[in-house]
Amino acid sequence: MTSSSTVANLPDVAAPAAKRKRTDEIVDAIKRMIVEHGLEPGDRLPQERELMAQFEAGKSTVREALKGLEVQGLIRVRTGPGGGAFIERMSEGRAMSLLSNFLFAKDLSIANIYAMRKVLEPLVAADAVELIDEAGFQRLGEIIAIYDHEPADAQERWHQRMAELDFHGVVAEYSSNPALAFTCRFLQRLLKDLTVCQDIYQQPEPVLRSTGIQHQRDLIAAMRRKDKQAVQAIMTEHMQEAEQHMLDLQARLEDRFLEESRQGATKSRKVVAR
Repeated sequence: MTSSSTVANLPDVAAPAAKRKRTDEIVDAIKRMIVEHGLEPGDRLPQERELMAQFEAGKSTVREALKGLEVQGLIRVRTGPGGGAFIERMSEGRAMSLLSNFLFAKDLSIANIYAMRKVLEPLVAADAVELIDEAGFQRLGEIIAIYDHEPADAQERWHQRMAELDFHGVVAEYSSNPALAFTCRFLQRLLKDLTVCQDIYQQPEPVLRSTGIQHQRDLIAAMRRKDKQAVQAIMTEHMQEAEQHMLDLQARLEDRFLEESRQGATKSRKVVAR
C-alpha cells in the first residue's frame, strides 16, 4: 500500500498537450508556404489535389483548412474555370473589424481605451519623428483647421470630433513600427465606434478645443525639431487631458439621462394620480 508521504513526494507530471486538429496544422503550413515562397495578392495556391498529396490529407480536411484561411481574410476561393485559392491581402479595416467583433460583447470603457492610449500614443509620436515629412506636417495642419472653430451645426460638430482622432491616425502613419501604429489606429477606431463615445460626440456640449489644439501645434513644432523627449511629454499631457475631458462629458451625459428619467417618472405618477 502506498503511504501518503510517498504520494506527496511524487514529481508533478505535466498533462499531455492537446493534439492539434489536422486542419489547423495545414492552415499554419500554408501560411508558412505563403511567406517562404513570397506569394503576393493575386497569386494562386497549389490546386486542391496537390495540397491533398502534399499534406497527406483528405479532400474535406484540405477544404476546411482553405475555408479557415478564407475566413481569416488571407485567401479568396474562386469556383469555375480558372478558379482556385488566391492570396488576398487583408485590409487594415477588415483586421480592425475582426478585433472589434471580439470586443463587441466585452464591457469596454473609455478608461480602458485611454489606459492604452496614454502609453502608446507618446511612443508612436516619438517614433514618427524620423519619418514624417513636410507633406505629413501639412496634412496635420489641414486637419487642425477642420476643428479650430466652433461648429455651425450638428453635422459639422460630428465631423470635427472625427477629425480630432484622425490627427493621431496621421501621426501613426509615419511610425516605423507597424504593430505600434496599427494598435494606435485601432484604439482611435474604437473611440469612433464605441456607443458611449458616439453619444458624447453628438451632444452640443462646449468642447475645450483650445488646449488640445495648442498641444497639437506644440507637438508639430517638437516633431519638426526632432525632439523626441518633448514629443513624448506633450503627447502624454495631451492624452491625459483628452481622457479627463471625455470622462467629464460621459459623467454629464449620465447625469442628464438620470435627470430625464426622474422627470419622466414624476410625470407618469402625476398622470396615474389623476
